[in-house]
Amino acid sequence: MSNFEISLIGSLFLAAALMLYLGWILLPAKIGIFFEPEDFAAVGSHRRVWIWLYRIYLFGYVAAVMAFVALAAIITEPSARVIVWPAVAVLNAGLVMTSLAYAFYYHFGAWGSVDMEGKSNEEVLEFIVSLRVGTEYATCWIRFGRIFIGVGQLVFVLGLLKQAGPWPMWLIVLGGVLGVAGILLTLEWPDNLDYYKPLFYLDVFWLAALGIAFFTFL
Repeated sequence: MSNFEISLIGSLFLAAALMLYLGWILLPAKIGIFFEPEDFAAVGSHRRVWIWLYRIYLFGYVAAVMAFVALAAIITEPSARVIVWPAVAVLNAGLVMTSLAYAFYYHFGAWGSVDMEGKSNEEVLEFIVSLRVGTEYATCWIRFGRIFIGVGQLVFVLGLLKQAGPWPMWLIVLGGVLGVAGILLTLEWPDNLDYYKPLFYLDVFWLAALGIAFFTFL
C-alpha cells in the first residue's frame, strides 16, 4: 500500500469523524424528531452559522461514504472482498439515507426560520402541521438508515477479519458491537430515536479510530 493510499483513506475517515462530530456538537439549535414552534426563532438567531454547521454535518456522511469505498478498494484477498464490498454497499446506503433524512430538517429549518419570521404562533403551528407527513417520512428514513448502517458495520468487520491490515482486533470488535447495538436499538425502540444518540458519538469515535489506525500502523 502506497503512502498516497494510506494518507487518503486515513484522512477521509478522520475528516468524516470531525465533520460529523463538530458539525453536530457546535450546532447552535438542534431540532428534535418533530419541529417545535421555538425551533425557527432559534435557527433564525444564528441562521448563517446554523446553515454552515449543518452543511458540515451532512457532508460528514459523504466523507464517510468515500472513506469506506476507498478502504474497500484496497482489499485484495478474494474471500475478504466478497464480504467487504456488499457490506460497504449496505453501510453506505444507510449513510446516504440518513444524510437525506437530516437534509429534510436542514431545508425546512433554514427555510422555516426565514418564512416564519414575524408570523403569529398560530401561523407557525399551521406550518408545522403541514410538515407532519414529510417528517414521518424523514424519521422512517432515519430508522432504515440506522439499521442499514448497523448491518453494514457488522458484515464489514467480518470481512476485515479475512484481510490483513492496520486494524487492531479491538477496533473490529467495536465495529461489530456498534452494528448490533444500532440494529437492536432501532428495532426495539423505533419511536424513541433519541436513544441512538450515545451510539452516534461512539460511531464517530470508531470512524476516527479507523483513520488513526492507517497513520499509526502503516
